[in-house]
Amino acid sequence: MPGWRVVAPRAAVALVWFYEGLWCKVVPGRADQRAIITQIPLLPHWAVTPVMVSIGLAEAAVGVWALSGVRPYLAAGVQTWLIGSFNLGGLLFAPDRIAEPGRLIVMNLALICLIWLVAERRASR
Repeated sequence: MPGWRVVAPRAAVALVWFYEGLWCKVVPGRADQRAIITQIPLLPHWAVTPVMVSIGLAEAAVGVWALSGVRPYLAAGVQTWLIGSFNLGGLLFAPDRIAEPGRLIVMNLALICLIWLVAERRASR
């Protein structure tokens, strides 16, 4: 069984995905997240909630994957792609709904660095 030095960084990454997915998009769901999703081009109003919940559940699944340590480089690549896509989509389609774009980018760059450090540590074991 891996020790806390192995599990803690993975858990930190997973907790971000669980928070962003389950809390911000599923239960209870944040109004700012909903506002960004409503700005997706061609997305009908009736589809906003199902899309938001689906994204949230997918993010939680990524958290489980990150916590598992399985296929660490693939997991890091998928996480990087998702973070980049979500950030780019939000900044392109709903820039007025993102209070502090600079903070968003800086915090997500730090998360991406942690994700790749976790992957490297797992792969080298």
